[in-house]
Amino acid sequence: MHSNNAALVQTILQKLQFTALNPMQQAALQVPLQQDVILLSATGSGKTLAYLLPVLQLLDPDKRTVQALIIIPSRELAIQIDGVFRKMQTGYKVTLCYGGHKREIEENNLVETPALIIGTPGRIADHIRRGNFNPETISTLVLDEFDKSLELGFLEEMEYILNTLKNINKRILTSATETVSIPEFVQLNNPERLNYLDPEGSTNAGLLEVKTVLSEDKDKLPTLLQLLCYVGARPTIIFCNHRDAVERTSNWLAENGIPNVFYHGGMEQQERDAALCKFKNGTSNFLVTTDLAARGLDIPYIRNIIHYHLPAGEDAFTHRNGRTARMDASGTAYVLWSAAEQLPEYITAVAQPLTIEGNYPIPEKTKWSTLFIAAGKKDKVNKVDIVGFLSHKGLLKKEDIGLIDVKDFFSFVAIRKTKMSETINKVKDEKIKNKKVKIAIAK
Repeated sequence: MHSNNAALVQTILQKLQFTALNPMQQAALQVPLQQDVILLSATGSGKTLAYLLPVLQLLDPDKRTVQALIIIPSRELAIQIDGVFRKMQTGYKVTLCYGGHKREIEENNLVETPALIIGTPGRIADHIRRGNFNPETISTLVLDEFDKSLELGFLEEMEYILNTLKNINKRILTSATETVSIPEFVQLNNPERLNYLDPEGSTNAGLLEVKTVLSEDKDKLPTLLQLLCYVGARPTIIFCNHRDAVERTSNWLAENGIPNVFYHGGMEQQERDAALCKFKNGTSNFLVTTDLAARGLDIPYIRNIIHYHLPAGEDAFTHRNGRTARMDASGTAYVLWSAAEQLPEYITAVAQPLTIEGNYPIPEKTKWSTLFIAAGKKDKVNKVDIVGFLSHKGLLKKEDIGLIDVKDFFSFVAIRKTKMSETINKVKDEKIKNKKVKIAIAK
C-alpha cells in the first residue's frame, strides 16, 4: 500500500473511532486495486470497511460521473453501508436506491451525479431503464452478500444490471457462506479469493452454542413460550419461515404475556423502522421475524436466536445464527423441533439437546417505551435537537432518555416508561425547530 493510502486509511480509522484494521480488512487492502476479489468472512467481522476502503481509493475526485456501484439484497443493509460511508467523511456524494423509498426522492438525488450508488437490484435496474444514471461510467462494482443477490428472485435483474456495466475494472464479491456458484454474467476475472470463514463451518466458533429443544406437541407455541421464560428478558430474535406465521406467533405471544415486535418484508417502511428501533432501544426484548432479519441487521448484544421454524437450509441456518455471538460476545441459538420433524445433519452435528425442567416466570417487562416524532434529517432535526427539546420542554433528565434513531422524515426516541404519558402531555403543543409536529407513542 502506498504511504498516501496508508495515511488515508489512518484518517478514516480515526473518524470511525477504530484503532486498527483486522487481518481480513488488511488482506483486502493488499489485493492490487485492479484485481477482482471474493471475500468470504463471518457476519459482523467488518466486511463493509474491507471493501469501502479499496472503493474509496478507486474514486477520482475530478470525475463528475457515477464511478462505483454497491448492490445489496436488502434495504436495511443499504442504509447500514450508507451510514458507514458517511461517517468516513470522504467528501464524495453517495446516493441510496431501494424499494419502499420514494423513487422521486432518489431521482432528485441522482440529478447531481453521485460518485457512489448503493442499492437493491430491483430499484437499481429501474433507474437504469429510466436513464436516471449512466451505468457505462461505473468502473468499480461491489456485490455485498452476493449469495443472496444471486438467488433466483434477483437473478434476472442482476443479469440485466451487470450487462449494462460495460467498463468494470474491479469487482468485489462478499459473503458469509461458501455455498453459491457465481454466474458467468458476473464476468469475474482471475479473482483473489480471501477466505476468512471458520474451517469448521461455524461462523463464530467457540462463542456460539447451539441447543435443540423438542416440542412434545406438533404445535410448538407452548414450547416457545416455555423457552422464552427460560431464557428470560435478554434480546432474542425468533425466526419463522413465513410472514403470516410471524404475525400469528407475535400475536399469540403478546396474548400470553410476552410483549414483542414483529418484522417482515410485507410491512411499510415506517412500520419496519419502528419495530427495529423498539428492539434496538430496549422497548422490546423479543423480535419475531422472517429470514429478512438474518442479513444486514447490525444490532449488537443479541443474546439468543430461536429457530421457531427449521431453517430452509444450512445457508439460512448460518445467516440466522450470525445475528448473535458477534464481535467477541457469546450467544446461543435454540432450534425448536417437534417429533413430526427431522433435524438435518448440519444442526445435529453442532447441537446439544436441552430439556427445560421446572417452571420459569414470564420475563420481566422492559423499562422503556418508544416516542415517535414526525420530524427527521430532511427537516434538519438531529439527536442533539431532540435531547434539547425533551430536556427543556419535556423536563426529562438525561437518564430518562434512551437510544435516539433519526430517519429522513421521522425519529424514534426511547423514553423511560414511567415518564411517557407525562412527557407527551408536556410536549404535545410545543414546536421542535420552530415547527409543530406530531408526537405520539410509536405504534
